Amino acid sequence: MNTLNRSKAGNILRGLYLGFILLFLYLPIATLVVLSFNKSKSMSVWTGFTTSWYGDMFRNKQIIEAIWNTFSIAIVSAIIATLIGTLACVGIMAMGKRSKNTLMALNNIPLLNADIVIGISLMMTFLVFGISLSWGTVLLSHVTFSIPYVILSVMPKFKQLTPNAYEAALDLGATPSYAFMKVVLPDIRPGILSGFLLAFTMSVDDFVITHFTRGAGINTISTLIYSQVKVGIRPTLFALSTVIFIVVLIVLVAANIISNRKQGNEAA
Repeated sequence: MNTLNRSKAGNILRGLYLGFILLFLYLPIATLVVLSFNKSKSMSVWTGFTTSWYGDMFRNKQIIEAIWNTFSIAIVSAIIATLIGTLACVGIMAMGKRSKNTLMALNNIPLLNADIVIGISLMMTFLVFGISLSWGTVLLSHVTFSIPYVILSVMPKFKQLTPNAYEAALDLGATPSYAFMKVVLPDIRPGILSGFLLAFTMSVDDFVITHFTRGAGINTISTLIYSQVKVGIRPTLFALSTVIFIVVLIVLVAANIISNRKQGNEAA
């Protein structure tokens, strides 16, 4: 009986602990969602329910431009970084052990550096070479800091490849490009997808590097929010954050449903 009571008490404590963690994570988001429906611009006074901030958000040219800059840079930089990172992995795998270890160590340095160091370094590089800060410099910066993440995502898949499968395809008459597309690419595709999603997420989430490498009048969502902190954040940005959260939630739920269905079909 004592053992049973202890087990129940342990389950209750674990449930309370998990509930506390979830509350700690999602209470700020819930607060943000509630404030996006508040008539008042104040965050401390509730004056009534409204959806007008969502309409204002879609009519605000500055917010629309920030959304466009954020996601256009994220998508283009993720595609370029994924392509370069994957090709880099192909080259690294063809090197000797010492060269491979050296390059992987160099690849890890940007991951350990503070964002402010990378941001200032890139800004000074652009200025030294006479490159005006603009949308393009932000894109180049995001490609630069995303490549190491792609390499770390794709490299494990290369190490898991079936030994000599590529050479066997060549011996059977396949061209190098055909052998890569049909033998290597299917096995490393999950790593490429993970690298792309990680690069995309890092780009959307970035503030510090974007802040130092953007030109005048170029804003992303993060820099736009930062610029409004000094004068007070408008509820339109609460509405924007709520929309982004809901879109991400829908995508995650859809991805999990699709994944579960595929696993069910494979098991059947």
